[in-house]
Amino acid sequence: MTSNNALTGVVVATVLPFNDDESIDWASYERALAHAASPDGIEAVFVNGHAGEGGALSRGERDDVIRCTRERLGASRPLIAGILAQSTREAVVEACAAAQAGADLLTVFPPATFAGARPEMVVAYVRAIAEAVDRPVIVFQYPLASGYGYSTETLVRLAALPSVVAVKEGSDSMRAYEDNVRALKAARPEFAILASNFDWFLAQLASGADGILSGLASLAPRPLVELWRASQRGDIAAMRAVSASLQPLVSAIYMAPRNEMYARIKYALQRLDVIASARTRSPFQPIDATAARAIDLALAQTNRSLLAGG
Repeated sequence: MTSNNALTGVVVATVLPFNDDESIDWASYERALAHAASPDGIEAVFVNGHAGEGGALSRGERDDVIRCTRERLGASRPLIAGILAQSTREAVVEACAAAQAGADLLTVFPPATFAGARPEMVVAYVRAIAEAVDRPVIVFQYPLASGYGYSTETLVRLAALPSVVAVKEGSDSMRAYEDNVRALKAARPEFAILASNFDWFLAQLASGADGILSGLASLAPRPLVELWRASQRGDIAAMRAVSASLQPLVSAIYMAPRNEMYARIKYALQRLDVIASARTRSPFQPIDATAARAIDLALAQTNRSLLAGG
């Protein structure tokens, strides 16, 4: 079983490029993976999450993504797979398939039925997955405003499960983030907190984190590594400088509506000649002209060497 010590530092959530017919563009994916996963300081790779449009993939495609990524990574970095299911039975099958395909750890997303769910329901779901497969589990914490974010009480109860080793902390509220960090570390000091709040990285790291897990690392892995390392040194001035260098891109990628953030990352990667197409799977549409102009301007304002991958 992979130790949660591997969950320190920066974890890149990969995007998945598509061809014009919405089939997977494997050649572009290999370039995207090299861009995002090769830089020194990227500690693990996360596939089949929101950034990788995992919910739009068949289970067979998700397994193919895991196998392809495992082959390209070798044993150099841990591989994390997202589990997006709508029932406990489906989640267990998917988790076992992901492990067989080569995933080292699993990130469990909340099913659609979890809006306002009691802690007992959430804990039973995650426990069933954890007991069915010999892989460490990461809990995916949604923004609280979405209705799918877990309470501090629920997160502490999940952290009591031995196989649950970390939380991808995306509460999108600094008050909730700080409450969760304090409660989780008090209950289980070795439990990993992975900052994942879009444009809140500076504040989250300043409050305390064990790492960063982000789709933005698909586009800008080196700056996020610099931000993480500055936080480890306690160098607030350096953290502010890196955050300022990223601000144009962060503003363009995470402008409303936020659910198009990964399509915008793909557009930026296409403009950087990393991938061939910015296409996403339906029902997502190409980004509009306003977003495209904002990204083009942000890229023009950003030192391209900061965005160089491997």
